[in-house]
Amino acid sequence: QVRLVESGGGLVQTGGSLRLSCAASGRSFGSYVVAWFRQAPGKEREFVGAASWSGNTTTYTDSVKGRFTISRDNVKNTVYLQMNSLKPEDTAVYYCTAKSGNYVSRDAARYYFWGQGTQVTVSS
Repeated sequence: QVRLVESGGGLVQTGGSLRLSCAASGRSFGSYVVAWFRQAPGKEREFVGAASWSGNTTTYTDSVKGRFTISRDNVKNTVYLQMNSLKPEDTAVYYCTAKSGNYVSRDAARYYFWGQGTQVTVSS
């Protein structure tokens, strides 16, 4: 069992930056694929980005490419989502999630450990 706890959300102005953290506990995080999803009010949960266990393979949804970066510190059992040039449409609850295996998936159904989410609000 892996427990995930997100932090770092908050209110930021358009163009600003935030770094979300996802701390894992329960077992070693190092062999898991990790991903970030987000859900805005009234919308379905949306894939943001994912990283392989090494961090060498990453994939992002088009709307965040070049602005968001996933990194991970497997020694600290922590994954980060650096978000730059934030836009009002990035406003959502952001969720960290993980799964075993090597396949870096964009499908939420493939992930089975989820955090509680952290709110990101970007003001215009």
